[in-house]
Formats: sequence, C-alpha cells, structure tokens
Amino acid sequence: MYIYNVTTKVAHNIHTDWFHWMKNDHIPAVMEKGCFTKHVFVRLLDIDEEDGATYAVQYFANDLAHYNKYIAEFAASLRNENLLKWGNNTVAYRTLMQIVN
Repeated sequence: MYIYNVTTKVAHNIHTDWFHWMKNDHIPAVMEKGCFTKHVFVRLLDIDEEDGATYAVQYFANDLAHYNKYIAEFAASLRNENLLKWGNNTVAYRTLMQIVN
C-alpha cells in the first residue's frame, strides 16, 4: 500500500475558509476519482505556527498504478484549482510513501 501525503501551510487569514473547503470540496473531489481507498486529514502539532497552521492529508492507494493514474489524470487540475482559489496563502509539498510493515 502507498500513501500520497500532501502537507500544506495555511495563512491565518484564510484558515477557517480553507479548512471547510478542504473537508467539503477538495478532499471529496480527490476521493471521487477512485484512485485512493481512504484518507486521513490531520493538523500538525508542536510546530511553529507564526505564518499559519499546517495540515496534512494522507491518501491511501492499493498500488502504484492507482497513484500514477491520479497524478497523470487528475492532480494538475486539482492543484490549479487550489492555486486559483487561495493564491499564495497556501504552500504545499507532496511526498509518496510506501507502507513496509
């Protein structure tokens, strides 16, 4: 199993609106593509929040084919939607992890 992790720093001035958008719009849009079996949405604690809160969404894929399909067919448009809506008020980085236990 693979985990596609998206960690995002969110500016304080948009925090509440962004959080609701993630829960009600963005995460459901990612999940409806059928590439991931589940997700976990978390807030990072014990870090510097001077510039904003930090969240991570972990999307679970059964295999690399599902992850690769998401990246090839859907990721760019969903990333662009985020950029158009929130501009420079969010900064995200993405990692792919493999469960090894």
